[in-house]
Amino acid sequence: MYDVIIIGAGPAGMTAALYASRSNLSVLMIERGAPGGQMNNTAEVENYPGFESIMGPELAYKMYDSVTKFGTENAYGIVQDVQDHGEYKEVICEDASYKGKTIIIATGCDHRKLGVKGEEEFAGRGVSYCAVCDGAFFRNRRLVVVGGGDSAVEEAIYLTQFASEVVIVHRRDQLRAQKIIQDRAFANEKISFIWDTVVEEIVGNEMVMSGVKLRNVKTNEVSEAEANGIFIYVGLDPLTEPFKKIGLTNEAGWIETDGDMKTAIPGIYAIGDVREKTLRQITTAVGEGGIAGQQVYKYLEELETPEAVN
Repeated sequence: MYDVIIIGAGPAGMTAALYASRSNLSVLMIERGAPGGQMNNTAEVENYPGFESIMGPELAYKMYDSVTKFGTENAYGIVQDVQDHGEYKEVICEDASYKGKTIIIATGCDHRKLGVKGEEEFAGRGVSYCAVCDGAFFRNRRLVVVGGGDSAVEEAIYLTQFASEVVIVHRRDQLRAQKIIQDRAFANEKISFIWDTVVEEIVGNEMVMSGVKLRNVKTNEVSEAEANGIFIYVGLDPLTEPFKKIGLTNEAGWIETDGDMKTAIPGIYAIGDVREKTLRQITTAVGEGGIAGQQVYKYLEELETPEAVN
Protein backbone atom coordinates (compact mmCIF):
# COMPACT_ATOMS: atom_id res chain seq x y z
CA MET A 1 0.00 0.00 0.00
CA TYR A 2 1.67 3.18 -1.21
CA ASP A 3 0.90 6.63 0.13
CA VAL A 4 0.68 7.91 -3.44
CA ILE A 5 0.73 6.37 -6.89
CA ILE A 6 1.72 8.73 -9.68
CA ILE A 7 0.63 7.72 -13.17
CA GLY A 8 3.01 9.28 -15.66
CA ALA A 9 6.63 10.45 -15.44
CA GLY A 10 6.65 13.68 -17.40
CA PRO A 11 7.74 16.95 -15.78
CA ALA A 12 4.49 17.14 -13.78
CA GLY A 13 4.65 13.57 -12.50
CA MET A 14 8.34 13.73 -11.66
CA THR A 15 7.93 17.00 -9.74
CA ALA A 16 5.00 15.54 -7.79
CA ALA A 17 7.14 12.51 -6.96
CA LEU A 18 9.96 14.77 -5.79
CA TYR A 19 7.72 16.76 -3.44
CA ALA A 20 5.87 13.72 -2.11
CA SER A 21 9.00 11.64 -1.50
CA ARG A 22 10.75 14.57 0.20
CA SER A 23 7.76 14.66 2.56
CA ASN A 24 8.66 11.08 3.52
CA LEU A 25 5.71 9.52 1.70
CA SER A 26 6.00 6.15 -0.05
CA VAL A 27 5.72 6.89 -3.77
CA LEU A 28 5.27 4.68 -6.81
CA MET A 29 5.60 6.26 -10.25
CA ILE A 30 4.19 4.25 -13.17
CA GLU A 31 5.33 5.11 -16.69
CA ARG A 32 4.60 3.43 -20.04
CA GLY A 33 7.84 4.64 -21.65
CA ALA A 34 10.97 6.65 -20.95
CA PRO A 35 10.67 9.28 -18.21
CA GLY A 36 10.23 12.79 -19.54
CA GLY A 37 7.01 12.62 -21.54
CA GLN A 38 6.83 15.17 -24.36
CA MET A 39 10.22 16.57 -23.33
CA ASN A 40 11.78 13.56 -25.03
CA ASN A 41 10.21 14.74 -28.31
CA THR A 42 11.38 18.34 -27.96
CA ALA A 43 14.54 19.55 -29.64
CA GLU A 44 15.44 22.64 -27.67
CA VAL A 45 13.76 24.09 -24.58
CA GLU A 46 14.39 27.84 -24.39
CA ASN A 47 11.75 28.97 -21.89
CA TYR A 48 12.62 26.94 -18.80
CA PRO A 49 14.15 29.09 -16.03
CA GLY A 50 17.83 28.48 -15.35
CA PHE A 51 18.69 27.36 -18.89
CA GLU A 52 19.25 29.63 -21.85
CA SER A 53 18.72 26.54 -23.97
CA ILE A 54 18.64 22.81 -23.17
CA MET A 55 17.72 19.73 -25.15
CA GLY A 56 14.42 18.22 -24.05
CA PRO A 57 15.79 14.72 -23.36
CA GLU A 58 18.64 16.21 -21.31
CA LEU A 59 16.21 18.17 -19.13
CA ALA A 60 14.15 14.99 -18.69
CA TYR A 61 17.22 13.10 -17.49
CA LYS A 62 18.16 15.83 -15.03
CA MET A 63 14.64 15.80 -13.54
CA TYR A 64 14.54 12.02 -13.30
CA ASP A 65 17.98 11.89 -11.68
CA SER A 66 16.85 14.25 -8.91
CA VAL A 67 13.59 12.34 -8.30
CA THR A 68 15.21 8.94 -7.76
CA LYS A 69 17.44 10.24 -4.96
CA PHE A 70 14.53 10.49 -2.51
CA GLY A 71 13.17 6.95 -2.63
CA THR A 72 10.55 7.07 -5.37
CA GLU A 73 9.89 3.57 -6.73
CA ASN A 74 9.39 3.13 -10.46
CA ALA A 75 7.34 0.64 -12.42
CA TYR A 76 6.69 0.14 -16.11
CA GLY A 77 3.07 -0.32 -16.97
CA ILE A 78 0.20 0.59 -19.26
CA VAL A 79 -2.73 1.55 -17.05
CA GLN A 80 -6.00 -0.10 -17.98
CA ASP A 81 -8.29 1.04 -15.16
CA VAL A 82 -8.45 2.99 -11.92
CA GLN A 83 -10.85 2.01 -9.13
CA ASP A 84 -11.86 4.06 -6.11
CA HIS A 85 -12.36 1.94 -2.99
CA GLY A 86 -12.80 4.88 -0.66
CA GLU A 87 -9.94 4.50 1.79
CA TYR A 88 -7.63 3.37 -0.96
CA LYS A 89 -7.41 3.43 -4.75
CA GLU A 90 -6.34 0.68 -7.14
CA VAL A 91 -4.40 1.12 -10.36
CA ILE A 92 -4.77 -1.82 -12.71
CA CYS A 93 -2.16 -2.34 -15.41
CA GLU A 94 -1.89 -5.02 -18.09
CA ASP A 95 0.04 -7.46 -15.90
CA ALA A 96 -0.08 -6.03 -12.37
CA SER A 97 -2.18 -3.94 -10.02
CA TYR A 98 -1.12 -1.47 -7.34
CA LYS A 99 -2.86 -0.01 -4.31
CA GLY A 100 -2.40 3.47 -2.97
CA LYS A 101 -4.06 5.83 -0.52
CA THR A 102 -3.96 8.56 -3.16
CA ILE A 103 -3.40 8.87 -6.91
CA ILE A 104 -1.90 11.66 -8.98
CA ILE A 105 -2.74 11.43 -12.68
CA ALA A 106 -0.03 12.88 -14.91
CA THR A 107 -0.54 10.93 -18.14
CA GLY A 108 -0.34 13.98 -20.40
CA CYS A 109 -1.58 13.94 -23.97
CA ASP A 110 -0.63 12.65 -27.38
CA HIS A 111 -0.29 14.19 -30.82
CA ARG A 112 -3.56 14.30 -32.71
CA LYS A 113 -3.72 12.40 -35.97
CA LEU A 114 -4.83 13.99 -39.23
CA GLY A 115 -7.12 11.07 -39.95
CA VAL A 116 -6.40 11.09 -43.68
CA LYS A 117 -5.73 8.29 -46.13
CA GLY A 118 -2.11 7.16 -46.04
CA GLU A 119 -1.39 8.35 -42.50
CA GLU A 120 -1.48 4.88 -40.98
CA GLU A 121 -0.03 3.17 -44.03
CA PHE A 122 3.10 5.34 -44.07
CA ALA A 123 3.62 5.58 -40.32
CA GLY A 124 7.36 5.09 -39.79
CA ARG A 125 7.91 5.30 -43.55
CA GLY A 126 7.60 9.05 -43.93
CA VAL A 127 4.89 9.98 -41.40
CA SER A 128 6.17 11.21 -38.06
CA TYR A 129 5.02 13.20 -35.03
CA CYS A 130 8.50 13.72 -33.55
CA ALA A 131 11.21 15.74 -35.28
CA VAL A 132 13.78 14.96 -32.59
CA CYS A 133 13.16 11.23 -33.00
CA ASP A 134 13.13 11.02 -36.79
CA GLY A 135 14.64 14.19 -38.23
CA ALA A 136 18.08 12.70 -38.83
CA PHE A 137 16.56 10.09 -41.18
CA PHE A 138 15.63 12.83 -43.67
CA ARG A 139 18.96 14.39 -44.57
CA ASN A 140 18.79 16.39 -47.81
CA ARG A 141 15.10 15.56 -48.24
CA ARG A 142 12.04 17.73 -48.81
CA LEU A 143 9.73 17.71 -45.80
CA VAL A 144 6.24 18.94 -44.97
CA VAL A 145 5.28 20.14 -41.50
CA VAL A 146 1.55 20.45 -40.78
CA GLY A 147 0.40 23.01 -38.23
CA GLY A 148 0.92 26.62 -37.21
CA GLY A 149 1.45 26.58 -33.45
CA ASP A 150 4.63 26.69 -31.38
CA SER A 151 5.37 22.97 -31.77
CA ALA A 152 4.93 22.94 -35.54
CA VAL A 153 7.10 25.97 -36.19
CA GLU A 154 9.80 25.06 -33.65
CA GLU A 155 10.12 21.57 -35.08
CA ALA A 156 10.17 22.91 -38.65
CA ILE A 157 13.14 25.10 -37.67
CA TYR A 158 14.81 22.08 -36.05
CA LEU A 159 14.31 19.99 -39.20
CA THR A 160 16.17 22.51 -41.38
CA GLN A 161 19.48 21.22 -40.02
CA PHE A 162 18.77 17.96 -41.88
CA ALA A 163 16.32 18.70 -44.70
CA SER A 164 17.00 20.45 -47.98
CA GLU A 165 13.63 22.20 -47.70
CA VAL A 166 10.81 22.37 -45.15
CA VAL A 167 7.31 23.41 -46.20
CA ILE A 168 4.88 24.45 -43.46
CA VAL A 169 1.27 23.73 -44.43
CA HIS A 170 -1.26 25.64 -42.33
CA ARG A 171 -5.04 25.78 -42.58
CA ARG A 172 -5.09 29.50 -41.73
CA ASP A 173 -3.44 32.53 -43.34
CA GLN A 174 -1.18 33.28 -40.36
CA LEU A 175 0.73 31.32 -37.75
CA ARG A 176 -0.37 30.91 -34.12
CA ALA A 177 3.17 30.44 -32.79
CA GLN A 178 4.87 33.00 -30.55
CA LYS A 179 6.19 35.95 -32.54
CA ILE A 180 9.85 35.25 -31.72
CA ILE A 181 9.45 31.73 -33.15
CA GLN A 182 7.61 33.04 -36.22
CA ASP A 183 10.39 35.53 -36.91
CA ARG A 184 12.99 32.77 -36.88
CA ALA A 185 10.94 30.69 -39.32
CA PHE A 186 10.34 33.59 -41.72
CA ALA A 187 14.06 34.37 -41.66
CA ASN A 188 15.08 30.78 -42.41
CA GLU A 189 15.83 30.35 -46.11
CA LYS A 190 14.99 26.65 -45.99
CA ILE A 191 11.41 27.22 -44.79
CA SER A 192 8.48 28.08 -47.07
CA PHE A 193 4.74 28.27 -46.39
CA ILE A 194 1.50 27.08 -47.96
CA TRP A 195 -1.41 28.99 -46.39
CA ASP A 196 -5.14 28.24 -46.09
CA THR A 197 -4.47 24.61 -46.92
CA VAL A 198 -5.08 21.17 -45.43
CA VAL A 199 -3.62 17.75 -46.22
CA GLU A 200 -6.19 15.49 -47.88
CA GLU A 201 -4.03 12.41 -48.45
CA ILE A 202 -0.50 11.11 -48.00
CA VAL A 203 0.66 9.28 -51.12
CA GLY A 204 3.53 7.00 -52.07
CA ASN A 205 4.49 3.53 -53.20
CA GLU A 206 4.51 0.36 -51.15
CA MET A 207 7.81 1.25 -49.48
CA VAL A 208 7.73 4.97 -48.67
CA MET A 209 5.68 8.13 -49.07
CA SER A 210 6.39 10.41 -52.00
CA GLY A 211 4.09 13.37 -51.46
CA VAL A 212 0.87 14.86 -50.18
CA LYS A 213 -2.43 15.87 -51.75
CA LEU A 214 -3.48 19.32 -50.60
CA ARG A 215 -6.73 21.28 -50.65
CA ASN A 216 -7.09 25.03 -50.32
CA VAL A 217 -9.87 25.64 -47.78
CA LYS A 218 -10.93 28.91 -49.47
CA THR A 219 -10.96 27.87 -53.13
CA ASN A 220 -11.24 24.06 -52.74
CA GLU A 221 -8.44 23.80 -55.31
CA VAL A 222 -6.64 20.45 -55.04
CA SER A 223 -2.92 20.10 -55.69
CA GLU A 224 -0.11 17.68 -55.01
CA ALA A 225 3.30 18.42 -53.50
CA GLU A 226 6.35 16.22 -53.48
CA ALA A 227 7.68 15.30 -50.03
CA ASN A 228 9.84 12.55 -48.56
CA GLY A 229 8.39 13.00 -45.09
CA ILE A 230 5.59 14.68 -43.19
CA PHE A 231 5.68 15.84 -39.56
CA ILE A 232 2.26 16.41 -38.03
CA TYR A 233 1.51 18.94 -35.25
CA VAL A 234 -2.23 19.67 -35.35
CA GLY A 235 -3.19 19.50 -31.71
CA LEU A 236 -3.29 17.21 -28.72
CA ASP A 237 -5.61 14.56 -27.30
CA PRO A 238 -5.63 13.74 -23.56
CA LEU A 239 -4.50 10.27 -22.50
CA THR A 240 -7.45 9.68 -20.18
CA GLU A 241 -9.21 6.53 -21.41
CA PRO A 242 -8.57 4.57 -18.15
CA PHE A 243 -10.19 7.33 -16.07
CA LYS A 244 -13.48 7.75 -17.90
CA LYS A 245 -15.32 4.98 -16.05
CA ILE A 246 -15.00 6.73 -12.69
CA GLY A 247 -16.21 10.03 -14.10
CA LEU A 248 -13.03 12.11 -14.03
CA THR A 249 -13.16 13.47 -17.59
CA ASN A 250 -15.27 16.10 -19.30
CA GLU A 251 -16.89 15.69 -22.71
CA ALA A 252 -13.63 16.48 -24.50
CA GLY A 253 -11.71 13.93 -22.42
CA TRP A 254 -9.73 16.36 -20.24
CA ILE A 255 -9.67 16.12 -16.44
CA GLU A 256 -11.00 19.13 -14.55
CA THR A 257 -9.46 20.12 -11.21
CA ASP A 258 -9.51 23.00 -8.77
CA GLY A 259 -6.50 25.19 -7.98
CA ASP A 260 -5.14 22.53 -5.62
CA MET A 261 -5.18 19.95 -8.43
CA LYS A 262 -8.06 18.05 -6.77
CA THR A 263 -10.46 16.15 -9.01
CA ALA A 264 -14.09 15.35 -8.25
CA ILE A 265 -12.95 12.25 -6.28
CA PRO A 266 -11.25 12.82 -2.90
CA GLY A 267 -7.69 11.52 -2.92
CA ILE A 268 -7.31 11.68 -6.71
CA TYR A 269 -5.41 14.58 -8.27
CA ALA A 270 -4.55 15.50 -11.86
CA ILE A 271 -1.64 17.59 -13.11
CA GLY A 272 0.12 18.62 -16.29
CA ASP A 273 -1.11 18.38 -19.85
CA VAL A 274 -3.94 15.99 -18.96
CA ARG A 275 -5.81 18.82 -17.18
CA GLU A 276 -8.41 21.11 -18.75
CA LYS A 277 -6.43 24.35 -19.04
CA THR A 278 -5.19 26.95 -21.50
CA LEU A 279 -1.38 26.74 -21.20
CA ARG A 280 0.54 23.47 -21.55
CA GLN A 281 4.20 24.12 -20.85
CA ILE A 282 6.97 22.45 -18.86
CA THR A 283 6.89 25.33 -16.38
CA THR A 284 3.16 24.97 -15.68
CA ALA A 285 3.50 21.19 -15.38
CA VAL A 286 6.29 21.56 -12.81
CA GLY A 287 4.24 24.06 -10.80
CA GLU A 288 1.20 21.79 -10.74
CA GLY A 289 3.36 18.83 -9.74
CA GLY A 290 4.66 20.75 -6.75
CA ILE A 291 1.13 21.70 -5.69
CA ALA A 292 -0.16 18.14 -5.98
CA GLY A 293 2.81 16.66 -4.13
CA GLN A 294 2.16 18.99 -1.22
CA GLN A 295 -1.62 18.55 -1.31
CA VAL A 296 -1.27 14.77 -1.10
CA TYR A 297 0.80 15.17 2.06
CA LYS A 298 -1.87 17.42 3.61
CA TYR A 299 -4.66 15.04 2.58
CA LEU A 300 -2.97 12.04 4.19
CA GLU A 301 -2.14 14.04 7.31
CA GLU A 302 -5.80 14.97 7.72
CA LEU A 303 -6.87 11.35 7.24
CA GLU A 304 -4.60 10.29 10.09
CA THR A 305 -5.61 13.22 12.32
CA PRO A 306 -9.21 14.07 11.38
CA GLU A 307 -9.49 16.51 14.27
CA ALA A 308 -7.12 18.79 12.33
CA VAL A 309 -9.91 19.40 9.83
CA ASN A 310 -12.30 20.74 12.48
